[in-house]
Amino acid sequence: MGLADTLARIPKILEANLNAILDKCEDPAKMIDQLLVDYKRDLADVKRDTAAVMADVTLAEKKLAECDEDLKKKQIAIENAIKSGNEDDARQLIAAKQSQEVTRESLLQNLSVAQKNANMMREGYNRLVRNIEDLEQRKDAAKAKISMAKAQEQINKTAAKANSTINVDAFNKYEEKAERMLAEANAAAELDSETVTAESLTEKYASSASSASVDEELARIKASMGVE
Repeated sequence: MGLADTLARIPKILEANLNAILDKCEDPAKMIDQLLVDYKRDLADVKRDTAAVMADVTLAEKKLAECDEDLKKKQIAIENAIKSGNEDDARQLIAAKQSQEVTRESLLQNLSVAQKNANMMREGYNRLVRNIEDLEQRKDAAKAKISMAKAQEQINKTAAKANSTINVDAFNKYEEKAERMLAEANAAAELDSETVTAESLTEKYASSASSASVDEELARIKASMGVE
């Protein structure tokens, strides 16, 4: 990842709306863990690039220091050449020194840019660290809220189911119907015990007539035999 890519990614990471993301997912608890994994991976990339830019500053400072040291040596050499009366050598050294001073300006500009980039990267990295620390602290609380919400949702479903299954009015109607059926059955049994039909009367008197005929026949036979 290049410096430009890293600098472009930092605002996107920092501006991520955690609540908006959680609203769109089916399992917020897993989403929180995944977000932290992603943020930490991004943090590792930013840290690597930040270290690289900070290394650029160190190298730029070293090159500038070496250039300054070389300029000091050239200045001493120029003065010694003049003291020795070798003006041609002095002129050549002065020209080299002037060229080196131009190089120093470029090195100084490079150092300034590297320092600016390093400051931006360091600031973004520190913000990312604080952001992740904040999410880590909020993670447990968020998960606790999610668990409570799921538990409450289950309680609501159970309560709704209980209310829908216990229908007192319907039970009362069934109970009344059962009592009526029992009363009707008892009444029918009572009617059956009190009812006198032609068939029952026939049975009653037919059996009586038969018994009378038998007695008369027995009396006749006994009379004929002289038996009292």
